[in-house]
Amino acid sequence: MAQSRGPTLAEVARIAGVSLMTASRAVNNRPGVSDEKREEILGIADAIGYVANRAAQKLSGGRTHVIGVIAQLHTPFTSDLVLGIGSAARAVGHEMLVYSLPDEGRRPPDSVVDLLHQVADGVIVILPYASDYLTNLSRSHIPIVTIEAGETAEFPTVAADNYHGAAQAIRHLHDLGHRRIGFITGNERLASARDRHRAFVDLRHQLGLDADDDLVAMGDFTQRGGFVAAERLMALASRPTAIFAANDAQALGAMTAIRQAGLSVPQDISLIGFDDILLAAQMHPPLTTIRQPLAQMARAAIKLLLTLVAKGEPPATPITLPTQLIVRETTAPPRA
Repeated sequence: MAQSRGPTLAEVARIAGVSLMTASRAVNNRPGVSDEKREEILGIADAIGYVANRAAQKLSGGRTHVIGVIAQLHTPFTSDLVLGIGSAARAVGHEMLVYSLPDEGRRPPDSVVDLLHQVADGVIVILPYASDYLTNLSRSHIPIVTIEAGETAEFPTVAADNYHGAAQAIRHLHDLGHRRIGFITGNERLASARDRHRAFVDLRHQLGLDADDDLVAMGDFTQRGGFVAAERLMALASRPTAIFAANDAQALGAMTAIRQAGLSVPQDISLIGFDDILLAAQMHPPLTTIRQPLAQMARAAIKLLLTLVAKGEPPATPITLPTQLIVRETTAPPRA
């Protein structure tokens, strides 16, 4: 039995009483159509079930108004950022297609690369551990923008100011009176983790804090990693009075380890994270953290990508956005 075809753009145009060109401009979000007429045409398209053929649009040299995103969605930071990218894309008339990397060591299969090339105007990649699959994408001549790719990135990139954000965290604990501060590192394959670690080392020296190397516990940006690292800090003969976790997920794991050691936050140990993920304000007690401007990062990445799509010329330098100290209830002066 032959498969029935769906409604065509010509049918949308006929019902709306407009030319095929006007209907095409409306459904593809192109200029030359009034907002009122565009809304009417889109309403008709939706009512009769018309679906634009994105691949055909791309092959004909047009724009699909679809933005691809490659990310590892198992981290709260990345998930929150992807939500922001989706909102930013829709605000400028685009849709988002997401491919979630299963693990850091696996690149997207060629079928995914082919799909993105067919249907996406460009791709945003979040937290790339290696650029081999990015290079493969770039060979397809698809515009690429990265987020938090680090200073060695070969593609246009958007990032938060990780160094000064971490410095804010240490200064906050110092100003409260803490001198023995523990640090849970992130996954140091990432430039963001290395920048936060470098800030901790620099500020420890500048502020005259306890320089005991046992106060640095290696983490991996996961909640489990934060728990294990905090357990090591709790086992020290002289525990820290405060802990800076390199991200909020690790801070959540650290809070569990602190409680299992029979201690409380912030009465016994102050705790500060980094990112200000959605869960940070919902923790008990709510987490003091360094806020990454996720919404601004998403908008900047979308704007950068669309500029690259339109002009083919990336900016000369990365876009770095400021961070902000958010004081909640997990930091307090140390007990006398």
